Amino acid sequence: MAGRLEGKTVIITGATSGIGEVTARRFAEEGARLLIAGRTVAKGESLARELGERVVFEPADVTREADIARIVDSAVKRFGRLDCMFNNAGAATPCKLENVTEEAVRDGLQLLVGSVIFGMKHAARVMKDHGGGSIINNASIAAHRAGQGDLVYSAAKAAVSQLTHLAGVELGAYNIRVNAISPGAIATPIFWGGSARASQLSDEDNRRKQAKLEQNLARATPLPRSGQSIDIANAALFLASDEGSFVNSHDLVVDGGRIWQFHERASV
Repeated sequence: MAGRLEGKTVIITGATSGIGEVTARRFAEEGARLLIAGRTVAKGESLARELGERVVFEPADVTREADIARIVDSAVKRFGRLDCMFNNAGAATPCKLENVTEEAVRDGLQLLVGSVIFGMKHAARVMKDHGGGSIINNASIAAHRAGQGDLVYSAAKAAVSQLTHLAGVELGAYNIRVNAISPGAIATPIFWGGSARASQLSDEDNRRKQAKLEQNLARATPLPRSGQSIDIANAALFLASDEGSFVNSHDLVVDGGRIWQFHERASV
């Protein structure tokens, strides 16, 4: 039986850990041809080998438009087309208004907003020549409610949500669907320093931190568990597949109902 992404070519940025890695695994299961991109070269190359011959890794810094253009062109050169672009790469940007700096604003917006803008730009450039496609942007519930993220991060994710609405309208005439996913509190290493920090810890330390995080996040969600990366991967699978062919300019919240329930911010 053919997979739900059989014959489709997908780029996933930030694919070497967390949501990106799990989405790459899920998409590979469904038959996608994948170009996975990230900055952790050893992990990316290892993951590509594990997932098989239809998966390739390319290092990329998504704060640079040239890198984004390169991976898009590489996917088309290798696989002949691009059907889905998942602009997933990101990181926490901890700061408050009282201590925010020019550097924090510049770097945070370039990573979280600039990468999405240029990801959409270059994906659309080639999708127009191949009859359309699906662009998925990773937003956040921090775009919709206060207290779900820090200052720059929340502002950036609100921009991603709005950019998604606007781009979906602009690109719809080319049969290019643009949607966002707004994850809630998903238990990933971003909470204890991201993939770079996690790679410095032992497997046991990472498992212990993961278990504590899941326990804490479960207390801050109406459903009796924390969110998992697979929850976001499955949402992305729907939007990337033909099943989501009439969904456009939408921001899909996947948070277990968290934004509708008041909680003090979970201790992680």
